[in-house]
Amino acid sequence: MTGLVGFLFLISLIGATMAKFVVEKNSLTVTSPESMRGTHESAIASFGIPQYGGSMAGTLSYPKENRKACKGFDEFGTSSASFKSKPGTLPAFVLVDRGGSFNLIELGFSLPVLIKFTNYCFFALKVWNAQKAGASAVLVTDNVAEPLITMDSPQENGASAAYIENITIPSALIDKDFGEKLKNAISGGEMVNLNLDWREAVPHPDARVEYELWTNKAFVVSRQCQSQCINHGRYCAPDPEEDFSIGYEGRDVVLENLRQLCVFRAARDDKKPWIWWDYVTDFQVRCPMKQKKYTKECGEAVIKSLGLDLHKIEKCMGDPYADSDNPVLKEEQDAQLKKGAVLKAICSGFEETTEPSVCLSDDIQTNECLENNGGCWQDKAANITACKDTFRGRVCECPLVGGVQFKGDGYSNCEASGPGRCKINSGGCWHDTRDGHSFSACLDIHGSNCQCPPGFKGDGVKSCVDVDECKEKKACQCPECSCKNLWGDYECKCSGNLLYMKDHDTCISKAARTANVAWTAFWLILMGLVATAGVAYLVYKYRIRSYMDSEIRAIMAQYMPLDNQR
Repeated sequence: MTGLVGFLFLISLIGATMAKFVVEKNSLTVTSPESMRGTHESAIASFGIPQYGGSMAGTLSYPKENRKACKGFDEFGTSSASFKSKPGTLPAFVLVDRGGSFNLIELGFSLPVLIKFTNYCFFALKVWNAQKAGASAVLVTDNVAEPLITMDSPQENGASAAYIENITIPSALIDKDFGEKLKNAISGGEMVNLNLDWREAVPHPDARVEYELWTNKAFVVSRQCQSQCINHGRYCAPDPEEDFSIGYEGRDVVLENLRQLCVFRAARDDKKPWIWWDYVTDFQVRCPMKQKKYTKECGEAVIKSLGLDLHKIEKCMGDPYADSDNPVLKEEQDAQLKKGAVLKAICSGFEETTEPSVCLSDDIQTNECLENNGGCWQDKAANITACKDTFRGRVCECPLVGGVQFKGDGYSNCEASGPGRCKINSGGCWHDTRDGHSFSACLDIHGSNCQCPPGFKGDGVKSCVDVDECKEKKACQCPECSCKNLWGDYECKCSGNLLYMKDHDTCISKAARTANVAWTAFWLILMGLVATAGVAYLVYKYRIRSYMDSEIRAIMAQYMPLDNQR
């Protein structure tokens, strides 16, 4: 009994410790059936590959057997052996139950005492079994009504390490109540479609890209990390044979790289830097990995054959097991990463032309549009360019200016298109201003039309030349007229006290014009009086006829009573 109490106390400590960590969540939306539509929270597992920044839709199923997924589904026959989706259907999501059986070991005491759990069904094992059966994602429903927790991976050992690193599908934990509703819907024959959304998994309260750095001490002391890294996980390399079990490991590669750096320093101090190249070429020939000679002993033999001080090189390499930075590798890292390494990694995740301005600063990258406009089209007069600076380089793309879209290849040509285009550099058409008068050949209609305005002739694009109306159009031909050509127009004057009538191309006296105005007023007044008399006559006639009709009806009623009169 004491052992059981101690175990329960340990479980309570673990729960209290886990409560200190922030549970990373994503949203889960039920799209069908109609009665269950809505969005719920789910806790993202610490293993597998969540689709950060994206979403995934699928159809949920609940297995009839092996519902805790503690065993491989292929052990339960063909009905439960595969969750692979058929062509043309949504990916298969699998719902499994939390928990798993364990064995009690009874001792020879008066009461059974729990001293050891065996065959515990970890979260990661459930997901691994479902993945092997073809599942695209896994939801684990909690068996206790409690706040969501993170499904963590177990401490790696020989059994669990074989599958944890091979889990490639996302998984999440949902609360007990929601899980029961999903089970009931599936059991009732409903088709349950879900959408998993990781786009809000990383918080961004200030509308900027956020990033999280994760660290896990258990991983640092794991067998995989110890085999691929030195200095307690500070400097790592991938397993050259990708097997994590036999042959050479990543840490062998890191140590050899460190040895070569120290060989270079020793050769430089001896004023014989070329010896480093001799070492690299000799090591490649004498210590190949395929012949199982990629070892410390082989490297030291090459160093001795070149006459270098082995003790000096070993001192330079330091202790690969020390829980501290290696000065040589730290300096190499700083030289490679330089300034803004994390920011550069974030900026590289943006699609071209969508990066925030901080990604385009001089500290992060070079603005290629500053030199020769990046080889793109530009209109210097209107200060418009098709060159767009991006994190990965420049792109030549016709711009959108003031609501007007330019169209073209972006390299040699861009033309304003659509309504309002004449506001932007006259839509690429001819335009000019002289003596305060401006003319443009742009027609502000759909399409890209350029037509010289009245008073000009030309192609409307490159040039419009003034037309001499006095000579070419023979304006001002009346005997009393004198013509003067203007830019885009002309001017006619009459001699003496005459007034020019442009519509009739003639000159008239001002007195005649006054007489004409008087006669016009007379006729207007006369027509108004006639119209008034006509209206009065019509009113008078209507009233007389109405009066006579009523009198006739009265006389006839005396001699011929109507139907409604006695």
